[in-house]
Parts: sequence; structure tokens; C-alpha cells
Amino acid sequence: MKTEITEISPTRKEIKIEIEAEAVKKVYLAICQKYSKLVTVPGFRKGFAPMDVVKMRYNEEIQNETLRELLPDKVTQAVQESGLEVIGEPELHLDNQGAMKLNGTQPVSIHVHVEVFPEIANVDYKGLEVTRRVRSVNETEIEEVINERLTHSSALVPVEDRKSQAGDTLIIDLVGVFVGDETAEPIAAEDLEIKLGESYVEPTFNENLTDAEPDDVKTFSVEYPADYSTNALAGKKVDYTATVKSVGVVEVPEADDAWAQGLGEEFESMKDLRSKLRDDMELMAKLEADNRAKDELVSQLIDKNNVEVPSRLVENQARNLLNNFAQDMMNRGIDPKQINEDFVKMAMQSFSIQAEKDVLGALLLEKIAEIEKFEISKEEIDEEVSKMAVYYKTTVEDVCKSLEQSGGDFSVSERLRSRKSVDAIYENAKITEGEWLDEAQLAALENPPETEAAVEVKKPKKAKAKAEAATDEEKPKTKAKKKD
Repeated sequence: MKTEITEISPTRKEIKIEIEAEAVKKVYLAICQKYSKLVTVPGFRKGFAPMDVVKMRYNEEIQNETLRELLPDKVTQAVQESGLEVIGEPELHLDNQGAMKLNGTQPVSIHVHVEVFPEIANVDYKGLEVTRRVRSVNETEIEEVINERLTHSSALVPVEDRKSQAGDTLIIDLVGVFVGDETAEPIAAEDLEIKLGESYVEPTFNENLTDAEPDDVKTFSVEYPADYSTNALAGKKVDYTATVKSVGVVEVPEADDAWAQGLGEEFESMKDLRSKLRDDMELMAKLEADNRAKDELVSQLIDKNNVEVPSRLVENQARNLLNNFAQDMMNRGIDPKQINEDFVKMAMQSFSIQAEKDVLGALLLEKIAEIEKFEISKEEIDEEVSKMAVYYKTTVEDVCKSLEQSGGDFSVSERLRSRKSVDAIYENAKITEGEWLDEAQLAALENPPETEAAVEVKKPKKAKAKAEAATDEEKPKTKAKKKD
């Protein structure tokens, strides 16, 4: 078998394959013999028709099966011998199929197109510049955390001398039946907490559960508007039966030294609690600043190293982004099928652009890992799996089972290699400290509005030449706009 490789692009190759006549003949004759034993030809007993008659009567079927039998192994052999790291399945093309003879009298010529990883000779990742901005921690944020802890420490105290009123918390068992839709699954919830008067509580619930006491059974109906946020309830009428199990008031403890000491985290006083909370929050702010700077450096890396990426990987990543988007919509109670078609097209364009950046970033980080000779030990993998188990609040065994579907230890190793590559970029970057800016302020800094001076620079050539002939004092003072 003869092969010849032609480069179509850095990520796409063509392999021309010529299969020798003898190999074609061997497969062709085997198929012919199979047909002569199995098929029935009028005028002959099964299995006794002359071979030439069988070939003539089932010519097309024999040729198609010969190709199906012959080509896969030959294509696989050619790809293996090429030494190419192929992505996905090769695209097979037959040369001059109409005139092709498969009886072994001549060789068969085909060609396949394959996608490969681009050859990245080097990566320019050292000396990138970034401004690290650490968010300051203020007293309001600390008090918000304390209030959250107070809420978690609160207790529901039963009310015994009166009926329910606004501000009370009721524990109820709830059953809802869809009116006019017998096929719909009834709504059922046990030990449901409802705080009367809260904005998230449906007004009909507030009305019917006020002036209630334990063991009361309340029945009422709710007609949900067509544009209701929960798709399953939109435009539906539901008959509810609510059984009141308890009525209580949430009591929040006082934020004093005794409460701080009772948290079980070795706080000696409220002052000590606030001090340690500040330390923790400032540490998180520094980590956030590091990660923000690293993200910016990776973006610069992608912009600075323009490499063609395999379209198949981009398509797969764009599909992943779309699936994540659809899942997010469903989690918000929105049916993805009801989203405006123009919006979906715009989102897909955005996903495709982002997917290309994601793929390029992954390839560049892997090249850096190769340059830096990063190796991931079994101990590092085990530690990362343990961290994943803690993060997802599950067991190490469950994480391992989930990872088996996406490459097991190899997928964890890739993640750690990428992380080390990002750290290498950060360690070799020129980092300056700057004041904190939120996302909107950063966007405005990177894309400043056009000033009159900026417009002046864009004048036609004649006017521009006049400006260039002016004295230094007369020239407009402009700043170069940073490219996106």
C-alpha cells in the first residue's frame, strides 16, 4: 500500500492511499464466494449458480460490500503509519468511483481528510504585563457575614397564645391539584416553610394562611398568569390543600461575646470574630485578585499566540457551552425552546468565538506544560480528587466513578498541568499593583469612549497630513486605544 501526505492547513491533512490490486482481489473474491453460497439465482439451485452469473447479477452489492470490507482496515493502517495524531474519524473520499474496478485487475485509489493538533513550535508566555487589583474589605461586608451567621443560628419558637400573623413562619404540608388537567402530576410537599408577608410568597397563600393555628386545614385556589416565572405553573389553575403543622416566630440571637464563643471556632469575643473574619475575607480578596490577573494573562496569551485550532474541537466546545446555557435556562424555570430564535443565533455566534478561545488556550497551556516539563504525581491526583469530593460534598469514590466517564486520572492530570502552566505564566509576568475596579469599570478602562481628539486622528488623509504638520503644542493629545 502506498500513501502520500499533503498539508491542507496546519490542522487538516490529506492522505492519499493506493491499495495494491492483489489486496483488492483477495477481498473481492472472498465476497463473491460468500454470495455464490448464499444467494438464489433463478434457474439454479441455491449455491450452484456459476460464479460469473453471481458476479453479474449482484455486481453492485458485491462492489459495495468489498469496499466496506476493504477500506476501514486500510485507512486505519494508513493513519497509523502516517504518525499523525488524528482528531475524530477520518473523512473518506473515493477517487473516480464510477470507473473504479474492484475485481483485482487494478489498484484502488482513495484519499482521506483528517484533522490534527497544530504543531506549536514555541509559546511566547514570559514577560506579559498585568495589573493586580485587590478589592478592599469594608465593615459593611463583615456585618453582612455576621448577620448571615446570626440567621443560621436562629431558632423557630412556637407561638401558643395567638393565631398566625405577618412575620410568622408556618410549617405546612401542601398538596396541589391542577384544575382541568387530570394527567398532570399533583404538587406535593412536606414540612414546607412559609414566612407570611414575604415578597416571594404568593399573595393567595398569605391571605389564606393568616389567622391559622396548628392542625388547621386550608383549601384555596391560585390562578397563575401566563407569564409566570415557573413554566410548569404558567397559565394554570391549582387547587391547594394546606395542613398547618406549626406556627412560630424566628428568634435571632444577640450578636454578643457569648454568641461568638458558642460558634465553636475558638472566637473569644465579637471583636475577635470580626478580626478573624476580616483576615479571611482579605485573604479571599487576594486570591480573587490573583485569579483575576491570571485570567487576564491567559487572555493575553491567546491574543499573542495566533494558532489555527481544529474545527472539530471548537464545534465540540461550542456544543458544550450551548448545553450549559440550556441547562442554566432550565434551572431558572425557562424552557430553552421558547427563547427567541434571533437571540439563540446571537448566543451561538458568541459561543463559537468563546469556544475557539477555549480550545486555543488549552493547547497553549499544554505546550507550556511540555516546555516546563511538568509531571503530575499520583499523590497530586489523589489530593485533587479529595478536594473535589469536599467541594461537591460527596465521597472520593463517587468522584472517581464520575471521572471514569471523562478520562479518569488523565483528566485530573490535564487539569493540574493546565493549572501549573497558568502559575508559570503568572510567575514570569510583570505584575503591578493597582486600585480595585469592578467589572464595569474595567470594561470602561479597556474600551474608553471616543474623545474629540480620537475622532481627530480618524480624519481623511488630507486633514490628517495637516495635523501632522502642526507644531507639538498644536497637535491633539491622544492615547492609543487598546485593541480588544
